[in-house]
Amino acid sequence: MLDPGGRMRASSSGCEQSRRESTAGHDGSSEGAGMSFRGHGISRVAVLGALLVVGALSVGVVSGQQGQMEVEVEQLQDNLYVLRGGGGNSAAFVTSDGVVLVDTKVAGWGQPLIDTIGELTSNPVTTIINTHAHFDHVSGNVEFPASVEFVAHENAKTLMEEWNPVTGFPGDFPDVFDTSGGQGLPTRTYEDRLTLGSGDDQVDLYYFGRGHTGGDTWVVFPALRTMHAGDMFPGKQVPIMDASNGGSGLEYANTLRMAYSTVTEIDTIITGHSVQMDRDDLREMADFVDGLVSAAKQAKARGVSAADFVASWSPKPRFRTDFSVPGGASFQAWVQVIYDEIDAM
Repeated sequence: MLDPGGRMRASSSGCEQSRRESTAGHDGSSEGAGMSFRGHGISRVAVLGALLVVGALSVGVVSGQQGQMEVEVEQLQDNLYVLRGGGGNSAAFVTSDGVVLVDTKVAGWGQPLIDTIGELTSNPVTTIINTHAHFDHVSGNVEFPASVEFVAHENAKTLMEEWNPVTGFPGDFPDVFDTSGGQGLPTRTYEDRLTLGSGDDQVDLYYFGRGHTGGDTWVVFPALRTMHAGDMFPGKQVPIMDASNGGSGLEYANTLRMAYSTVTEIDTIITGHSVQMDRDDLREMADFVDGLVSAAKQAKARGVSAADFVASWSPKPRFRTDFSVPGGASFQAWVQVIYDEIDAM
């Protein structure tokens, strides 16, 4: 049942859950998965979004926990829900023919998603769209029936088959598609744009270029003026630039701006791991990433190492309240991605 705020909690018990907890320090910094967040007077939303990403990507590092897997439901429209917990933010779009589900979280969360959606509608899940290839967005695919159509960008399908490590995140995340014999891999792909359904049920998929990975899909629900950005826009924070999976630091801001300039008829953006945002937030994210990359370019030209850059860099004052900046090895790995791209030019 939905509460007055449009939220519902549903759970499945008896499932094995792997997780590592993240803790917030009293000094405004937060730590989790070997990552620390430097305090610049950043807002609670910024820290929350960053911790959600860290928590999702830490699933599987420490295993053996038994207990409930809770899916938190937030209703955005009469037929559109955000499903949180267990990885990236999923979205359930209820159409006249069935449910279009965006992203399926980490391994073991497919059945809780099925159970939760079953409480929202009698329509079955007919289509699953994966925004990109990372395990915390695709691993639940294997728990859905083979009758479901799995859709992703053509590069994302290749990356899901390769199952590469995530740049900046150590850990062994089991290849669910190898175990399933390929069940749950995309059965339909596209190159630049794809439209599913029509009228009020229409869903538009866009690929605007490299950034978080080399196969990031932006999912637009035109009738609802809403877009799911996946981890291209995880929240207001330094994003993961996953070169191991085709991601790019140098191209990231331009890809964000392509999305901003192309998809104009929306009011709400579902982020990869944080709260809902809007187009102004997306434009601000592009400016933030552009500032980071520009500063890294200048530092490299002066001979500053990636480690020294990470230790000293802070965003421009206008970003310091809302945007979180990680410290440690993960941030250094993403700055190194920028440095390596410059060397390859």
